[in-house]
Amino acid sequence: MHRRLTGRIVVATHNAGKLREMRELLAPFAIEAVSAGELGLPVPDETGHMFAENAALKARAAAVATGLPAFSDDSGLCVTALDGAPGLFTADWAGPERDFGKAMARVEHELQKRHVPDDARGAYFVSALVIAWPDGHEELFEGRVFGRVVWPPRGDKGFGYDPMFQPDGLDRTFGEISAEEKHGIDWSTRPPKALSHRARAFVALAEGCLGSDRNG
Repeated sequence: MHRRLTGRIVVATHNAGKLREMRELLAPFAIEAVSAGELGLPVPDETGHMFAENAALKARAAAVATGLPAFSDDSGLCVTALDGAPGLFTADWAGPERDFGKAMARVEHELQKRHVPDDARGAYFVSALVIAWPDGHEELFEGRVFGRVVWPPRGDKGFGYDPMFQPDGLDRTFGEISAEEKHGIDWSTRPPKALSHRARAFVALAEGCLGSDRNG
């Protein structure tokens, strides 16, 4: 049984790009969102072995620290020819300075080392969203988008690995499309239509915990 989410929540992230996307996704709902970074909360160690486990660790820590419901996204790029890497280490490949130009170059370097041709560069983004309440109740929602990695990277929109990921059905990368196209949701369709992994996970979350009370 899903629990209804109302009022004020904590988005358990210190990532400005991820926070921006989550606030845009929450905009149609009467939810006030504040981030863990804005509250000065520490970043918990991500010791999980799955995206869902790490998302739960972050959401749980924020809920306990604030006494508010909290949700967290743990997401990553998985390249099939690299045995799913960078996967859980998606952010780590960018180094402590979070240089995703460097991270994308590393993906390309690893593919070249394995002599992977352009037509075998399948990849997908996965997002695990976990909502945690202070009383210990938790809910998990997941979304994926499949495509391929390209080189050189294209576009300066989005963040992270977006400029090198081209989703199936598009001739542009996530770095070349608008925020609205990337994670906008068409609520008029059944099920609601969404492109990005995070938007698809959010659709499931909204259907379960936010209901249909959207503005506009």
